[in-house]
Amino acid sequence: MTTLLLQLSDLHIREPGRLAYGRLDTAPYLQQAVDTVLRLPQQPDAVVITGDLTDFGRAAEYAHLRSLLAPLTMPVYLMPGNHDDREQLRASFADHGYLGNSGFVQFSVEVGDLQLVALDTVVPGSSHGSLCDQRLQWLADTLDQNRNRPVVIAMHHPPFATLIGHMDDIGLLQGAAELEALVARHPNVERIICGHLHRSIQVRFGGSIAMTVPSPAHQVCLDLAPDAASAWTLEPPGFALHALGNGGQLVSHLVASGVFPGPYPFHDGGQLID
Repeated sequence: MTTLLLQLSDLHIREPGRLAYGRLDTAPYLQQAVDTVLRLPQQPDAVVITGDLTDFGRAAEYAHLRSLLAPLTMPVYLMPGNHDDREQLRASFADHGYLGNSGFVQFSVEVGDLQLVALDTVVPGSSHGSLCDQRLQWLADTLDQNRNRPVVIAMHHPPFATLIGHMDDIGLLQGAAELEALVARHPNVERIICGHLHRSIQVRFGGSIAMTVPSPAHQVCLDLAPDAASAWTLEPPGFALHALGNGGQLVSHLVASGVFPGPYPFHDGGQLID
């Protein structure tokens, strides 16, 4: 049996009718992503959303988010990003017991044959991320308890330099080296899945793979110049589907969000098309 973990990230939901950056309504894009998930031939065992659920962490934004996610029938695990508010997230999703009652939003849950381990990188009031000794020790203990299961670590800020300068300036500014050393000691960590970058990026990390995913709405412009401007674009949106097969190997698929022509067969009337 294949275990399917779907990852969304960086939704930036605002109150109904309010525009992000004064020009973008992110809600229809999330609705499009949810519709795409529901059309998948095999439904995921769970969905994890790796931060920036809302734009300002307001109660009305979380209420709007709840309504947009309501069609999803599988468990949905929420994580805060730098645009979120931990306490408002807990208050708005009080029925999500894994969020805890106070402190960091860190949890470990079984998703089929996978162990999903959520790591909180948020620094309240700041755009950058951090992993302090307390958070890293919690992760070390959790990984030690799950040495015999494939593990996916989920976090908002990616623990590597992306070469997109203005995003690296607000990346994970503390704890990345310690995290990499910890991952290297646990070869059962199959992925470190992240958000924040609004792009698909992959890198070797601690003997595993660390990666980010696109937003269901807007993407960060791909510009590796040191002085590149901070800007976004409406490149095609998407999300990731992480699949653990019977062989124990995790395969990550990038999924385009939306409706497209097809599927069409690779033949015409029983004949292969030249």
